[in-house]
Amino acid sequence: MKFPGSVLISLVLFVSETAAAVCLSRGYRDQGDHVWRMLTLLFALVPCALVQLSLYFVHRDVSRDRPLVLLLHLLQLGPLVRCVEAFYIYFSAERVEEPYVSITKKRQIPKDGYSEEIEKEVGQAEGKLRTHRSAFSRASVIQAFLGSAPQLTLQLYICILQQEVTVARSVFMVLSLLSIVYGALRCNILAIKIKYDDYDIHVKPAAYLCIFMWRSFEIATRVAVLVLFGSVLRVWVFLVVLLNFLCFFFYPWIHFWLSRSPFPENIEKELSRLGTTIVLCLLTLLYAGINMFCWSAAQVELSDPDLISKSQNWYQMTVYYIVRLMENAFLLLMWYIYRTDFYLYVCAPMLFLQLLIGYCMGIFFMLVFYQFCHPCKKLFSSSITEALLSCFNILYFICQYHKSTLLKGKVAMKSPENTDEARGSSKTIDSQNRSVHQSASSNA
Repeated sequence: MKFPGSVLISLVLFVSETAAAVCLSRGYRDQGDHVWRMLTLLFALVPCALVQLSLYFVHRDVSRDRPLVLLLHLLQLGPLVRCVEAFYIYFSAERVEEPYVSITKKRQIPKDGYSEEIEKEVGQAEGKLRTHRSAFSRASVIQAFLGSAPQLTLQLYICILQQEVTVARSVFMVLSLLSIVYGALRCNILAIKIKYDDYDIHVKPAAYLCIFMWRSFEIATRVAVLVLFGSVLRVWVFLVVLLNFLCFFFYPWIHFWLSRSPFPENIEKELSRLGTTIVLCLLTLLYAGINMFCWSAAQVELSDPDLISKSQNWYQMTVYYIVRLMENAFLLLMWYIYRTDFYLYVCAPMLFLQLLIGYCMGIFFMLVFYQFCHPCKKLFSSSITEALLSCFNILYFICQYHKSTLLKGKVAMKSPENTDEARGSSKTIDSQNRSVHQSASSNA
């Protein structure tokens, strides 16, 4: 039985970030900054409530009579109680004999074209521990992108406005960044396990390192770009954020409407149609929050029973990173044009270049992960480099086709002039021949 380390890491990040948010809000209250205090508390308490709801929902406590657990969740102590329960199950599993076990069948990752099926006994304690890991993974993703990401953006914006980086704020920003990166890492691992549920998956340390570097560069540069742009164009940044959020929020619903699939009814038996709709809206809200800051490894598909697309769409990923890189470059260009006197002491061209290189470094580690470190890379029908080459070939073909149409248009526009010139030259040649013929006849 695996040690529940992910549960402990999620709890430590959750508790430390919440405590830091409360301490920092008290500092804002003492300074008289009531707006920053309210926003800091808002970005801390809203994901807290959603985390409690996620833990309560995954463990299916809706259908159980557990009033004490419900009370602890209402008191925002759900993660602490769940962590204690997970460690109690882990340490008492070897001392208590399992009343029954279930047999699961998993396939190994193919080696030399051959995949072996393995039967494994799963006890009741291990099944409960897996449920705890799954619940805390989902809670970490919610905490990261609905709480830590807005919190990090807010605190960095306050640092630029006040032109001061305090110790408390810097510690809080580091914790928020670690929480976001860890949530993105759990999202990647969760997406792999859902897509390849039939296989026995082992993620190597090199894969964890690549994901950590990929998400760190991608998220840090994205937050920095939004903050820099918002510091000089405060009204327009709301339009950029709102447009990004609405596009990613409604995309799964539009795709679901075009597929003409029936409304999903098998999410939870105890939920009504209204409750199912609320759960799906919260899921798409989380999906939009993730894609605001980084690429979501788990693509929402409402027509699928698992609500997650199990196909690996390289083209969609390629388009996302190309568009996001262009957007970041445009926002940095607007910041460079409209920057204020505060940035006179900053080498703006160097900062512009560093942020773009940082985002490209995130893309580089992403390519390394999918090409070399992905635990299921042998199951890919095509590698990501082949998909990128084919995508660039398509773009090259479109550009060449556009150039050829332009050249044909220019030739067609010039052809009447050329025919007129040819006719004029033929007339001059005929007149010259006639004059020569007349002079010869006169001499004769």
